[in-house]
Amino acid sequence: MTQRAYRYRFYPTTEQESLLRRTLGCVRLVYNKALGLRTQAWYGRQQRIDYKQSSNLLTQWKKQQELDFLNEVSSVPLQQCLRHLQKAFTNFWAKRAKYPNFKKKRNGGSAEFTKSAFQWKDRQLYLAKNGEPLPIRWSRTLPKGVSPSTVTVRLDQSGRWFVSLLVDDPTITPHPPTNKQVGIDVGVSSLISTSDGEKITNPKHFNRLHKKLRRVQRELSRKTKGSNNRYKASLKVAKVHAKIKDTRTDFLHKLTTRLVQENSLIAIEDLGVRNMVKNRKLARAISDAAWGEFFRQLEYKCQWYGRELVKIDRFFPSSKRCNNCGFVVERLPLNIRSWDCPECGTKGIDRDINAGKNILAAGLAVRQRGLGGFPHERLPNPFGVSVCGAPIRPDNHGVKGQLRKTLRGEEAPNLSCEA
Repeated sequence: MTQRAYRYRFYPTTEQESLLRRTLGCVRLVYNKALGLRTQAWYGRQQRIDYKQSSNLLTQWKKQQELDFLNEVSSVPLQQCLRHLQKAFTNFWAKRAKYPNFKKKRNGGSAEFTKSAFQWKDRQLYLAKNGEPLPIRWSRTLPKGVSPSTVTVRLDQSGRWFVSLLVDDPTITPHPPTNKQVGIDVGVSSLISTSDGEKITNPKHFNRLHKKLRRVQRELSRKTKGSNNRYKASLKVAKVHAKIKDTRTDFLHKLTTRLVQENSLIAIEDLGVRNMVKNRKLARAISDAAWGEFFRQLEYKCQWYGRELVKIDRFFPSSKRCNNCGFVVERLPLNIRSWDCPECGTKGIDRDINAGKNILAAGLAVRQRGLGGFPHERLPNPFGVSVCGAPIRPDNHGVKGQLRKTLRGEEAPNLSCEA
């Protein structure tokens, strides 16, 4: 079975909201205190504090008179936040993430409950130290016969409450096989361009609400810091950001679901999105397109439904290479959307559709190598695959010196862009 989280919105009663807000505050306090002590121990004494030592510190904190309120909430979310902190440090030492940050109250917060801290009875959820079930709005039904293994309660910046139920979902099964394969090139004006010639226009959700966001941010800047009016204005700003995020995520889910349903193999570029957003001229456009979220959804949905996702090297010249003859131009600025091939005379090559075709061919080459294919010494040429007769090397880091003819006059295995 596959683990899947079902998220729902709920509207807590006054007593439930009071308890949940105290729980989130205690979680934030314990996390920040543990992070501060671990930081001080490392920079002061070059000593690492692990989860076990942090857990012992939590026991001591509960005995202190000024921190006696930690006993009023469930102990499970407090232990879970220490486990999350340990995981954050593990990722940091492995150079998979940055140094952990302190939690801020204005960001809302979350609390995780394991099986010992909640009860699932008659399809109702009861949290620890709360006698009434959460008033959840069931926007979709859970699969029959499942029970949550973990429950996460979250408060977002706009004041909305959400609960996520992690279950083993038996309904996730592989999709029926299909013969379609697609290469995808992402962009700003067109969100994606496929090797089939399809272009999906970028909705630009941020630009659609940009004027409203500027207005509410201007109102926020005029409020006195610490006042109740400033808090109300900050909620308005957070609601606009939440609407932008929700519409963007909904659009990407519908798009990625359709792509996974229709294609058995999807080839994409392994882009360094974090480095690309450092360009201040393109940062907002790239962030609004949400390429990273698009790739993330494609990856886990392909795993769920038995599809094959192939990533090619980010330095492969997919836009500069003619998909008809394989000629590679030296320069192709972003303002040039179509070009003519000086080698074969092809006119009006759309750079995005051309990139999608080349990405698909390079993805087939990567797939051939990954599945074994031909042994390297038996390949007629070291590029492994061709785009309409032109050799392809999917992991190339440069465009100079690429062969446009097969070595020794032999033909490469032809996995054309029409496949």
